[in-house]
Amino acid sequence: MGGIGKTTLARHIFEHALVKEYFHIRVWTTISQTYNVRETLRQVLHQESGNLGSDLSEEDLGEKLYKYLCGRRYIIILDDMWSIEVWDKMRFFFPDYNDGSRVIVTTRLSNLAAELTNSNSIGMRFLDDVCSWSLFSKTVFGGEGFPLQLEEIGKKIVGKCKGLPLSIAVIGGLLAKSELTLEYWERIEKNLSSIVNSENDEYCLRVLKLSYDHLPAYLRPCFLYMGMYGEDQRIEVSELKRLWVSEGFLKPIINKSSKTIAKEYLKELVDRNLILVHELGKLGNIKYCKMHDLVRDLSFQEAEKQRFYYVLGQDCPRGINSQRRIVIPRSTSAMETMSSRARSFICHADTVPELLDFRFLRTLSTYNSEGYLDENVFQMVNLRYLSARFREGFQIPSSISLLWNLHILIVSCWSEHTTAPVEIWKMHQLKHVEFGFPGMYLPDPRSGDSDVMMENLETLKGVIDFNLNEEMVKRIPNIKKLYIEYRSKVMERVKCLSYLQCLSKLESLTCIIGHGSEEYLQSISFPHSLKKLFLVCGKFHLEEILEKIGSLPLLEKLELRYGQFARRSWEIVEGQFPILKYLRLYDCRDMECWTLEGSCLPRLEQLHLWDMASLEEFPSEIGEIPNLKSIELLKCSESMAVSLKKIVEEQEELQGDTSFHVIVN
Repeated sequence: MGGIGKTTLARHIFEHALVKEYFHIRVWTTISQTYNVRETLRQVLHQESGNLGSDLSEEDLGEKLYKYLCGRRYIIILDDMWSIEVWDKMRFFFPDYNDGSRVIVTTRLSNLAAELTNSNSIGMRFLDDVCSWSLFSKTVFGGEGFPLQLEEIGKKIVGKCKGLPLSIAVIGGLLAKSELTLEYWERIEKNLSSIVNSENDEYCLRVLKLSYDHLPAYLRPCFLYMGMYGEDQRIEVSELKRLWVSEGFLKPIINKSSKTIAKEYLKELVDRNLILVHELGKLGNIKYCKMHDLVRDLSFQEAEKQRFYYVLGQDCPRGINSQRRIVIPRSTSAMETMSSRARSFICHADTVPELLDFRFLRTLSTYNSEGYLDENVFQMVNLRYLSARFREGFQIPSSISLLWNLHILIVSCWSEHTTAPVEIWKMHQLKHVEFGFPGMYLPDPRSGDSDVMMENLETLKGVIDFNLNEEMVKRIPNIKKLYIEYRSKVMERVKCLSYLQCLSKLESLTCIIGHGSEEYLQSISFPHSLKKLFLVCGKFHLEEILEKIGSLPLLEKLELRYGQFARRSWEIVEGQFPILKYLRLYDCRDMECWTLEGSCLPRLEQLHLWDMASLEEFPSEIGEIPNLKSIELLKCSESMAVSLKKIVEEQEELQGDTSFHVIVN
């Protein structure tokens, strides 16, 4: 049954430090009821090899996967399988050389488990009273003691959860956020008593409904909105929070930005166990989330009851004109035209219907939107959020500037030389502008437009050959996140990166320098506000900028790709990188020696070295960093691995164990 802990157990195995060390390849993929073998094979191949295989057939993908896995010890998790047909089609693509490789399948269907060939099955059991109480206590009070006056009623509540982990976690999450009074807990116990005779998934859904009924009013729209995502879909948190903002779900709080409020709402739903953390970022932020199938079912059912949104099927239903939010799933063959006064329209299907009424639209997210912008831009004056992908050769019309209420603009076009309209500089309400791969050119404002000031703009991503100068700095004074790429050298712009230091609120910078454009980096200067830095350096001599980077007082995350060490060594001295938590070096050439002086890198938690073939030895001081959690080496020299092993052994002798785990591939 659902909620008994199958996926949780598999996830603990998958993320265990020893498992990461033992297996060369680790892949997790979710099958679900509406499975697609070709797409599953493509995901498995892409996760490890980076190969998309978009144009390959199912058979070709399987053959490519088989060859890739050969000679490597792998663990593959196939989560939430509902049909033996999936296994019958995929099992031949997993080589078996008795080398310790493993495939783990989770399923609700006991008969399916019995049909898996050459398998050992573990039947998940309900938690006993002791384990149920332990989980409940930890969920409600963490490591603190359980109040004596609530212990008796607490045990009654746990008993009504029937040993089902999901029910215990969700009810525990509810009580952790509620009044710690006997009267309130008795009311919860009474409500649980009325549903205790329900069966299996129906019982769990009714327990979850109780948790939903006690959600604060401000969280309910955010929770209901989650149901529009597909079953087992991995949800990008940054996109989710932007949608919450554009839909108007957030209750304004004095001196708090909408991003901060959205982050707090998400955390509260996670704390209540209504949203699952799927993947964390390098600094511990939630990058992707998911919903348990049963929790998603509840969200979907409640949204349907309240007509919160409508997920469109094959036919256009009567009354769609009154729907506030319309979602078209990827699998839907959408109709050609649709009349609706919707406030929100999200289409994942390849075929986008023509909307006849745009006047009320606040949120628009589609794959192919050329017709909307060309012909209907005059109607879309209420639009707050626009996310669209265009066909190759399409140019965004200058009339987009008429969307004067637009806050978020995310567009991509599969064309190498697409130029965004200069009129974007007149859209003063914009907070987030993102040009998806392969990026776009953004012209300077016209010389006569002296009043151009984008005070609300906080994020600008995907701009090619950005002309950063004194005037531009004045136009984007509050920018916090900047993603720029330089592909060609323009002599009058080669010193433009010196103006970065004037962006006093910049926190995250990604700067990609193509081969032949390295001169841009010679004048680069960073603002002291910077927290995250990702540089792709071409053939630039890294020694020229590493001292500048090391002195940044707030830098927590640093990734360097390519570049060269002309002196073949890197010395980090005491006082540099005072709060750096994550460091990744990727194919930085000619670095043969790395030394650390004094107590540098005191806060470092994660160190990743990829393709650093010239580096011969690990600095022994690395083992003395108190907060270090993980070291990962990929495609590094044999001598590097040996020196790291020596550091680990020394730490084990001194402390009996190492505080960090090591992955070498």
